[in-house]
Amino acid sequence: MTETFDAGWLDLREPFDAAARHPGLAERFIAALPPQPVIMDLGAGGGSLFRWLAPRIGGDQAWLLVDADAGLLEHALNVTAAWGAAQGFAVRATSGLMLRTPGGIWRIGAKVADLADVAPLDIGAADGVVCSALLDLVSPNWITALAGEVTGPVLACLNVDGHDMMLPRHAADRTITTGFRRDQSRNKGFGPSVGRHAEGFFQAAFADEGFAVSTAASPWHIPAGAAQMLSALVDGHATAAARWMPSSRGTITAWRKSRLRQIAIGRLAMRIGHRDLLAVPLDAHGG
Repeated sequence: MTETFDAGWLDLREPFDAAARHPGLAERFIAALPPQPVIMDLGAGGGSLFRWLAPRIGGDQAWLLVDADAGLLEHALNVTAAWGAAQGFAVRATSGLMLRTPGGIWRIGAKVADLADVAPLDIGAADGVVCSALLDLVSPNWITALAGEVTGPVLACLNVDGHDMMLPRHAADRTITTGFRRDQSRNKGFGPSVGRHAEGFFQAAFADEGFAVSTAASPWHIPAGAAQMLSALVDGHATAAARWMPSSRGTITAWRKSRLRQIAIGRLAMRIGHRDLLAVPLDAHGG
């Protein structure tokens, strides 16, 4: 079974995700879609990618949100219904949701599925495939399998690249980073994770299948005032590092306390590096 995530964490990160995703790659993804596209969102979580991308597509569209966690999918539909109502859209619950917008009708379905095996997902039936914060969790073989199944463009947002920075620096940052990187590479239900190497595996797999591949930086910029997000990241880094470096628990605990004190007085800011990845079939790309 693939790893799942807490809805509260996904809600907390949503505005940072929205600010980080690369709009240029999104526009090129959209340009490669047919009219009235069917889009599959793998590892959809709380549905934040739909709420960011659907308005950019604008017209009639159908989405299938796929996740292993039924509770998260229910949360995604509830949050999206409230979001749509706040935009002034007519919202109707069907087997999923239907949003009637000024530009067209947006239909949203949900499917509970273990993403560990790509083949049963019927990915080839979608006009486009999207995901967010997923590909760094999977294995090289999983990315190769995905590339072999898709028939349309793929937009994979917010894949970690290892280019992180915390300011001010701390003497124990290297220890924390070492443990955190080990944790990023562990098996999360897909085989050993590619972690910060997702971009390279994506480029190779999709180029081999005849796609034109583009990438762009999409880092989180988390200012000193974002105390809740900063605290969650500090706690997450410390927990992950301690899991892999038990002999350094004293150093890790001291680092966490120091960083949380800095957050409390508005002295800590972070940059968390990500890459957005786009693959477009060469015929759609014009090649």
